[in-house]
Amino acid sequence: MAKRQPPAKAELVVITGMSGSGKGSVSRALEDLGYYSVDNLPIALIPKFAELTRDSATVRCAALVVDVREGESLMSFPAMYARIRRSIPTKLVFLEASDATLVRRFSETRRPHPLGANHSVQRSIQSERRKLAPIRALADIIVDTSKFNVHDLRQTIVEKFRGEREESRIVVYVTSFGYRHGVPADSDLVFDVRFLPNPNYIPEFKKLTGRNPQVARYIRSFPQTTEFIQRISDLLIYLLPHYIREGKSYLTIAFGCTGGHHRSVMIAEQINKGLSQAGYRTKINHRDIAKPV
Repeated sequence: MAKRQPPAKAELVVITGMSGSGKGSVSRALEDLGYYSVDNLPIALIPKFAELTRDSATVRCAALVVDVREGESLMSFPAMYARIRRSIPTKLVFLEASDATLVRRFSETRRPHPLGANHSVQRSIQSERRKLAPIRALADIIVDTSKFNVHDLRQTIVEKFRGEREESRIVVYVTSFGYRHGVPADSDLVFDVRFLPNPNYIPEFKKLTGRNPQVARYIRSFPQTTEFIQRISDLLIYLLPHYIREGKSYLTIAFGCTGGHHRSVMIAEQINKGLSQAGYRTKINHRDIAKPV
């Protein structure tokens, strides 16, 4: 899986809020946007973590989860947070939900509330709200997840933090392969181009690849090739914005022919070129091009 590239400017995001409100989902969404995410970091270590984020040459942005699992040390967080904000750009995201929603979620997951099993879930939720009230007052972003499913919450976070960053756009991996060597396991979309005439049966093309201008010209000379490239390009240009809105950070598109030397290579090159010209970040890989014909 490809790692997203983090923003160039150092940034720290603190995720907190009610138990069962979706903090883990937010942490994973930020991780997919390039944030280095840590769950349940002891409060005493947060200043050091912020310092490392600020000074690191590789981890330029980070997210961490803070909640009632910290116990009594949670009381020291507001003052600590004020000091951290003076040293690194920081945002506090507070997640909440209605009592009824939280009770239902705990019932569905059958997990105990972090404040213990000595009280009912309802009483634990009320106690947690009181403990978190001083932190909620500091929040830059408050999200009520009562009516959200996991996908809704992810989309909300992606929209708030992605903005117009080039780094957060989808990366498209275009791969060619040969069916005789198996379909790439990481493929999201697979297209079979074995319906196109095979240059392998032409002696002067046999030891060449689809990168060769003569081979490419031969494959492109058939009307079905031109139509296929156009139809697949139109399909991908339609699909990619929808994948982006769903928060997908990368997409692997695989084109297969028999050996992975000619047709799939040429088609992958053309599709990669078209997507790049359309403004998408692409990476191309010809998996089987060096394998025996």
